[in-house]
Amino acid sequence: MIATKKTISRRQFIKRGAAMSGALAAQAALPAWMPRFAFAPPQQAPRGDVLVSIFLRGGADTLNVIVPHGEDAYYQARPQLAIPRPDDSSAELRVIDLDGFFGLHPALSPLLPIFQGGEMMAIHNTGSPHETRSHFEAMDYMERGTPGSYDQPDGWIGRHLAALNNGNTSPLRAIGWGSSLQQALRGSPSPVALQSIIDYHLAGDAAFAARMLESLTSLYTLPGESLNDSALATESAIEMLSQVNYQTYRPQNGTEYPEGEFGAALRQTAALIRAEVGLEASCIDLGGWDTHVNQGGAEGQQARLLTQLAEGLAAFHADMGADMSRVTVVVMSEFGRRVQENGGRGTDHGHGGAMLLMNGALNGTPVTARWVGLAPEVLDRGEDLPITIDYRDVLSEIISTRLGNTASSTIFPNYTASPVGLFRA
Repeated sequence: MIATKKTISRRQFIKRGAAMSGALAAQAALPAWMPRFAFAPPQQAPRGDVLVSIFLRGGADTLNVIVPHGEDAYYQARPQLAIPRPDDSSAELRVIDLDGFFGLHPALSPLLPIFQGGEMMAIHNTGSPHETRSHFEAMDYMERGTPGSYDQPDGWIGRHLAALNNGNTSPLRAIGWGSSLQQALRGSPSPVALQSIIDYHLAGDAAFAARMLESLTSLYTLPGESLNDSALATESAIEMLSQVNYQTYRPQNGTEYPEGEFGAALRQTAALIRAEVGLEASCIDLGGWDTHVNQGGAEGQQARLLTQLAEGLAAFHADMGADMSRVTVVVMSEFGRRVQENGGRGTDHGHGGAMLLMNGALNGTPVTARWVGLAPEVLDRGEDLPITIDYRDVLSEIISTRLGNTASSTIFPNYTASPVGLFRA
């Protein structure tokens, strides 16, 4: 038997898209810059929060992000890099106290009102239990959700979306901001990798967009179900994004995002959330955290990265406004750094670290930690912050409590999560 090749013409696709748009055009009060779509049928339960996953690539030194200023051993281990205590009047820049023991790096000051408002939290002594100090391995394991194993080809967010039957048929359920798709999103229904909305299609190079569509259409003449599906999903996403006039998007509350790719990715994520195009997961990377040399303390290399992070998150929070009640932001890195500073005024690859959460339903505690101290006898290998909260416990709680998915055993196979208590009951 000769297999029949599936083909679809550009005209057919536009006709199909026009029919969908026409059926949904009767919605009222749509923003001028973006038509609004509805993908979940009314008989389905409402979708959970939109997940915004931010990965600090390079192994962030989270001991200098969420600072244990109440721990004398921290200052003994870091005579040059430690952030001065909140009551150190001799220092212009010092730790911003959160709870009397932990505090924020001064570059994170834009986030203080969000912490104080109960919509931001740090989880300390957390990370992946696998012992690797390789960036590539640690990131890959963490994004797969299977520390020490490559048995799962997909990622934890991909499995979450694939297991969540909420009736959402949007081609924009999952977006990875960058030139290639993050491992965490692999396996999700029709994930899309974008450098930026404008570069992809909108108000950008129309000729380039036309060539891209022509190339995608040509793929439909090739055999292979997965290839056809992938090409169709990509063109479907382009068709939807082509209706976005992103350049006229105005963030709420007079918000101005910082310049750069990180701020742009957050701004575009906010635009798509508010436009209700069916977005459920957005992955954003911020690199440069491998600070072996000249890391700096209150000022310097890492402080500049923290400024980017803080200004971007603060802008996103302000732009979302009341919509933060349906958004969960999680910030993580592949591993932390060693407790002891090195001879190059930096820090070397370590183990345990910290995560950040932003959400409108947190329990109000600024820092959650099962802190055991920094004495050598309690450190991992005598040199690293130990992990007392598995990062999968944090993600599992987000998924079950905020994203409406109870398939934890599918998302994190061969792992039974322990509750952390991050959200209000």
